[in-house]
Amino acid sequence: MRLPFPERVPFKSLVYFAAALCALQLFERTNPTFALCCFFFVLIAGVAFNIGGGMTHASGAYIFFFSVLGVILGLCWKAFLGEPADSNLQVPLLTIYIYLAGISMMLVAVYLSRKVTRRHALLGNILPDYKIQTAMIGCTVTAFLLASIERLAPSGSGSFVSGLKQINHFFPLAIVLGVIHTIRRTGGRSSVSPGVLICGCIMFYDGLIGFSKEGMLAPIACYVIAAASQGYRFSKVQIAAGILGVVFIFRYLVPYAQIGRNYRGNQSEADTVKIAYTLMTNLGQLRQEYLESSVESYDLQLYRYFDTPQGFFDRLQMISIDDALNQNTEQFGTFGTLPLLQAFENIIPHFIWKNKPALSFGNTFAHQIGILGQEDTSTGISFTSVSTAFHMAGWTGIFVIAPPLWFILFCVFDSICGDVRRTPWGLVVLAIFGHTGPEGDLPTIIYMFSVGAFGIALASILTAYLMPIIGTFFIGPEGVGLKPRAPVRSIPRRLLPASEIESPAT
Repeated sequence: MRLPFPERVPFKSLVYFAAALCALQLFERTNPTFALCCFFFVLIAGVAFNIGGGMTHASGAYIFFFSVLGVILGLCWKAFLGEPADSNLQVPLLTIYIYLAGISMMLVAVYLSRKVTRRHALLGNILPDYKIQTAMIGCTVTAFLLASIERLAPSGSGSFVSGLKQINHFFPLAIVLGVIHTIRRTGGRSSVSPGVLICGCIMFYDGLIGFSKEGMLAPIACYVIAAASQGYRFSKVQIAAGILGVVFIFRYLVPYAQIGRNYRGNQSEADTVKIAYTLMTNLGQLRQEYLESSVESYDLQLYRYFDTPQGFFDRLQMISIDDALNQNTEQFGTFGTLPLLQAFENIIPHFIWKNKPALSFGNTFAHQIGILGQEDTSTGISFTSVSTAFHMAGWTGIFVIAPPLWFILFCVFDSICGDVRRTPWGLVVLAIFGHTGPEGDLPTIIYMFSVGAFGIALASILTAYLMPIIGTFFIGPEGVGLKPRAPVRSIPRRLLPASEIESPAT
C-alpha cells in the first residue's frame, strides 16, 4: 500500500463528500444554514487546496491542515457520533460564517500567490543525490551538538540558546534525508536506516520528557511525509504496526502528555526523567485517571464540542475553542490590531533590541474567554488564524488584514521550496504546517514568513553546502551514495539508476 501524496482532489468526489456530510448533518437535525455553510466550506477548501498545488506545495499543505485538522475532521466525527453539528456551540452561525469567509479569502490569497510565485524554487536543486547520505550524517551530528548546547547553556527568552532553537531543524532534516536515501538506495525495499532510528528516538525522547504530544509525534510525521513523497510501498506488517502505534498514541500517550504537564516545572532533566519513567510505567493507571478527570470536568467546560469526552479527537478540531473566542468578540467587541504590530516588531533580533518583550497572545485571549486561572501567565492556548483575525478587527480582519498575510506566507514558502517532493526542507515545512496550519494564530503567520522562513532557508543552505562536508569526516566523501554510474550496455533494456531518470516538470 502506498500512502497518497495528492496533487489535487477530483471536484466530483469533493461534491459527493460535501453533499453526503451535509445530508447527514440535516438528518441529525443540524441547523440547515449551518449545514449548508459546511457544504460550501468543504467545496471551497478543496478548490483552494487544488489551486495551491495540493500536498506537493507548502501553500496547498497549509490549506489542507487548516481545513481538515481545524474544521472538517471535527465535523465528520460529530456526524459519526450522531450529534447535530451546531450543538454545544455558543454562537454556531457566527462561527461557521467566520470559517466560510476565512476559507474564501484564503482561496483568493492562494490564487493570487500562484500568479507571482517563482516557477523555479530558490532552494530547489541545491543538494545532489550523491550527497544525501553525507548531508544526513552532517545534520545528525550538528543536531546532536546543538541539542547538547541547549541543555548546557543558559536558556530563556532572548538567549543564545533561544536563537539556536529557532534555526535548529537538523533532526527533522536528518530523518527526511535518511528516509529518502534509504528508499532510493534500496529501490524501495527499505525506508529506515540506523541514522533515522537514532534521530527519531532523540526527538521522541525530547517530546517524552517535555510531555509534548507534538514533540512525540514530530519524528513519526517526518518519516511518514518523507516516505509518502517517494511513493514508498508499505508492507502489511508495517501497516499493522502503524495501526497499533496510532492506537497506542491515542490510548496512552495523549493521557501521558496531558497529565504529565501538571508535573512540568523548573526541575532538572534528571528529575524530569524520573517523573516520566514513573508515569510511563503506570500507563494503565494514568489512562484511568485521565478518563475520570475528563468525565468530571467535561460538563463544566464552556468550549467542548462533543457531548462526551472523545480523547485525542477533542484535540483534532478547533471549532469549540474558536467559537468561545468568537462569542467573546461578539459580546465585548474587538481586541484591536496591537498583536499584529508587536508581531512585526518581534522580527527584530534580540541582539538589536535587548529588552524585546515576549509575545503570548494565546494566553491573553484564553484569559478573556475564562479558561485559565488568573495566576497562569505561561500556558498558551491555540486559536486559528481566522478566529484571531475576527477577534482583532471583526470582519475587516478577515476580509482586509488576513488575506495579505496568507498571501505573503504562500509566496515565501512556495518560492523557497517549490515542489516539496524534490526538497527535503520542503517536507520539513509540511511537518511544521501540520501544527501551525490549524493552531497558528495571525501573529504566528507573521512569525512564520519572517523568522520561520529565515530559519528554514538557513538550515537548507547549511544542509546543502556544509553538512556534506561534516558528513565526510565520518563516512568518507561518498558514503553509500547515489552517485550516477554509467549503465552496463551489454545488458539489454537495463533500467537506468534513479538519479539519471528525469523528474517530471513541476
